[in-house]
Amino acid sequence: MLSIGAFLLGATHTVGFEIDPDASSIFVENVKEMEIPSVDCVHCDVLRLPETRFSKAFDTVMMNPPFGTKKNAGMDMKFLQVGISLATTAVYSLHKTSTRDFVRKSAAQLQVEPKVVAQLRYNLDSAYKFHKKKSVDIDVDFWRFQLPNSTGDSVRE
Repeated sequence: MLSIGAFLLGATHTVGFEIDPDASSIFVENVKEMEIPSVDCVHCDVLRLPETRFSKAFDTVMMNPPFGTKKNAGMDMKFLQVGISLATTAVYSLHKTSTRDFVRKSAAQLQVEPKVVAQLRYNLDSAYKFHKKKSVDIDVDFWRFQLPNSTGDSVRE
């Protein structure tokens, strides 16, 4: 959905990466239904992308990584590292507000300039057996990570 949204906001070409086969199918169906010619879907695990395949192939990367909690500890930071390897200008990413200090410190280690551009309430449906509630509202930060040596303008006119 982020790829379709980016296209609707003016991106000339977008590529979505999705590991879930059902989500990939829905993504492809939506693109066909909307008759969008320049939105592609790559069904894969982005953590296993060959390093050079998409290295610095995109101006901007937008992502909604798994939150790094319990069984997924550190997963959001692994996704951020991949996003940085794919982008030339900036990465936009969602992270739990409760991890703000950690994300800021991690960004410094990754040599990117972090900025919280919005704070959101996110309704997260239960996905695992250990989840006790059907859904939970959590505070989420929408971050912009500026890559070094980029102009800061990730929108093409």
